[in-house]
Amino acid sequence: MQLTLIKHENDFARDVYKIARVIYAETCAQSLRVVEALATMIANGARCAKQSELDFVMTSGLFECLDKHSLHHDLLRVNPNARTFQMCLRVTDKMLKNNLEDCCFGATKFHRVEMNPSWAYGRGYILELDGLLFYL
Repeated sequence: MQLTLIKHENDFARDVYKIARVIYAETCAQSLRVVEALATMIANGARCAKQSELDFVMTSGLFECLDKHSLHHDLLRVNPNARTFQMCLRVTDKMLKNNLEDCCFGATKFHRVEMNPSWAYGRGYILELDGLLFYL
């Protein structure tokens, strides 16, 4: 899926916006802790997959909001001036600059508590935070 975004003067700013929108849509920016946890999970997953963070987000299949039939898909259209989205932007910027401490204990996957993806069967989650379960 391609996200339509505001034009940015550089690729880094574009990537920050794309990833921050996904983080916002998946977490609803319920708390700084969950935003930071999902951002560090993205960094961990990208490192393990040997991909950029943006490629990991777009190709991992973990992010339900990227499915146009998802209830969270419309959240990708967040107002860029919303305070909660600005928090997601700051956290994503820190993550992409490697200035965000891993607060999800090395997790590389996640899902919402109301979901039960096949990859999660028989696996124990290592962190539950604001309705998200994180796994190694």
